[in-house]
This record gives sequence, C-alpha cells and structure tokens, in this order.
Amino acid sequence: MRTEPGLRATLGRDVEAARERDPAARSTVEIVLAYPGLHAVWGHRIAHLLWVRGHRLAARLLAEAVHVATGVDIHPGAVIGAGLFIDHATGVVIGETAEVGDDVTLYQGVTLGGTSLEPGKRHPTIGHRVTIGAGAKVLGPVVVGDDSRIGANAVVVRDVPPDAVVVGVPGQVIARSRPRSPLTGIDDGVLPDLVGVSLGALQRRVDALEEEVHGRVSVPAIRPSDDGVWRGEDFSI
Repeated sequence: MRTEPGLRATLGRDVEAARERDPAARSTVEIVLAYPGLHAVWGHRIAHLLWVRGHRLAARLLAEAVHVATGVDIHPGAVIGAGLFIDHATGVVIGETAEVGDDVTLYQGVTLGGTSLEPGKRHPTIGHRVTIGAGAKVLGPVVVGDDSRIGANAVVVRDVPPDAVVVGVPGQVIARSRPRSPLTGIDDGVLPDLVGVSLGALQRRVDALEEEVHGRVSVPAIRPSDDGVWRGEDFSI
C-alpha cells in the first residue's frame, strides 16, 4: 500500500496532521500532551511493532491499555499509515485486518469493522487522504478509494471509487460536485442531501402531473418553506 517511513518521521507526521486539520490546535506541546487521538495512534504504532515481531500477547495488552486510556480501540494487527488524525477520539474501532492509508481523518464513533467470522482479510482498506465522518461504519473487506469522503453515520458495505462521496444507510456513492480545497486538500464538510433531493424531484413531478390533469395543484405541496423550515401540526414527543 505504501513504503513505511521511519518511526520517528511517522510520529512527527502524526503531530503535523493534528496541527493541519484541527483549527483548535494552538501548539505542538498542547497536541502532544492533550490529544487522546494522537496518544491512541502512537500507542498503536508501538503495539503494532510488537505484533509484527511476534510479541502478540504484549501487543494486545498494550492495545487494551491504550483503549482504556483514550477510548480508541485499534487492534495491533491493523496497518496504519502516516498522518492519521482521530478527532475527538471517542468510540473509534479499527479491526485486525484493516489497512488505513496516509493522511486519513477519522471522527468520533467511526468503525472499521468486519462482517465475517472467517479468518483472513475481513476489515476495510482505506485509501490515502480519506475523511470518515462521525458515527460512520465501514464494514467488511471493502476498499475505499483515495481522496473519498464518508458522510456522518453512513454505513459502507461496498467498494468506494476514488474521489467519491458516500452518504446514507446503506451508503450510496455520489460523484463529487465540487473540487477539494486547493489550500488544505481536504473537504469542507458539505455533503448532499439525497433524500431531500429525491423528495423534491418527486414533489415537482406530482405537481406537474396534477397541473396537466386538473389544470391546478389540488393539494398544497408538502415541502419546506424558503427559510428551510417545515410547517405542520404540533405533536407530543
């Protein structure tokens, strides 16, 4: 997937990733001391070294200690590229056979999980510069192409081509409608509303058919007003 850089260079790249992608970061010292996502990544890098050198029990014990301390559960067998940034670092799970490329961003609640009890490759392969939104799940040995974005709470169960956007449950692949930021190379967080677009198109089609048949729209359209607010009756929750 990539040529592994030296460990020291990789640790430094992890810090730079946090500085580049978190506007709340004020200094390198703050990142090193107060970012549990960084601690989780660094802890995994040590655990992974133990894992590949055959010290499997020690690797698992270290990974579990890091999990307890940070809230991030990364199996020591997972392969993690340089510059991984885990923002807010709560509830992130990365399985044993997962592979994560360089300069990937994960938000809270992301799962890179498996769907099979069979041994072998059963977790996702994430390309370079991918962003995965809060609560998203990427399940099974699927491949997410470079420069893609997975929307918050999406569930991805099939391959994603490079430079795509995925939203919904199950995740729907959408061609990117605007280029990535030329300054940062990452997304601005704007994602399409597939359900809203589909409902809007359906409502316009119904209106056109009613105009054609009756000469008017017989029922007021059910759609949000110009200010984006839906009007309706109050109800108990």
